Amino acid sequence: MTRPRQTSRRSVDRSRKGVGASRRTVIVALAANAVIAVVKLAGGLVSGSTALLAEAAHSLADTVNQAFLLGSISLASREPTEAQPFGHGQQRYIWTFMAAVSMFVAGATFAVGYGVTELVRGGGESGGFGIAWITLAIAAVAEGVSWVRALRQTRREAREGGLPLWRHVRESRDPNVKMVLFEDSAALIGVAIAAAGIALHQLTGDSAFDSAASILVGVLLIGVAAWMARDTAHLLAGASATPRERARIEEVIEGHDGVAGLLELLTMVLGPNALLVAARIDVEDDLRGDELEQVASALDDAIREAVPDVTEVFLDATPSG
Repeated sequence: MTRPRQTSRRSVDRSRKGVGASRRTVIVALAANAVIAVVKLAGGLVSGSTALLAEAAHSLADTVNQAFLLGSISLASREPTEAQPFGHGQQRYIWTFMAAVSMFVAGATFAVGYGVTELVRGGGESGGFGIAWITLAIAAVAEGVSWVRALRQTRREAREGGLPLWRHVRESRDPNVKMVLFEDSAALIGVAIAAAGIALHQLTGDSAFDSAASILVGVLLIGVAAWMARDTAHLLAGASATPRERARIEEVIEGHDGVAGLLELLTMVLGPNALLVAARIDVEDDLRGDELEQVASALDDAIREAVPDVTEVFLDATPSG
């Protein structure tokens, strides 16, 4: 039993929550990484640094990923249809998964593969360490700007949700800002790895350090890609509400007037800010038809108020006894 309402419309509205800030963060990251990819590629070709070329592949993968994320925001905001009655919120997860695959390929095939090839071949002569250091400095500044913006938005969202930063990052169902934050963190670590490889090459004259840095950058990319894919696959495969949200829903149902008990509770993620709730409840056996309707309607509202991300509520009421 449920009160008739346009819940699919609410799913779309909730899916659009915070989209403006997320879109701006992704655009900043996309622009920064596009510029950085060109700078790193030019610096790597001029200096002959294997690590810089691996970092160019890293930034190119990040740019492609953010283009995927930007497109997914528009796709997810489309109106529901008969074929997609709960909206298109999961488009955000599909394209995040595609971005993870893109990053994995960039890390495994280029950064690691090219680094191993150069290591076996013995590397080449550096065309100028000065160019390499200037390139790394530009990259560090640009990546840092994007990272600070993503971190600020994530902190703001964590405060709004009343959660510590790391717990918010772990539990958040919004892939965009979280992905940008982790990509930019990995990019800054990658710059540090490349700098270490170039510095050791410069100090020792052994290009193997530069090639080894490329391999480490690739391993870093593979690690981040695997984490992103695992996190997104969980949401795509019918993830439930968080334990905190589920406990709150259970508390509301079991404490509601007219409800004798909660028999079964099922929840499923429909999008970054959209949850479906289906519950079988045991109601008091002396309730009349109109009273049962009132209990279901009030309970529907109470669940949505307790957990704002709930957009769809389906109640199956069974008299006790």
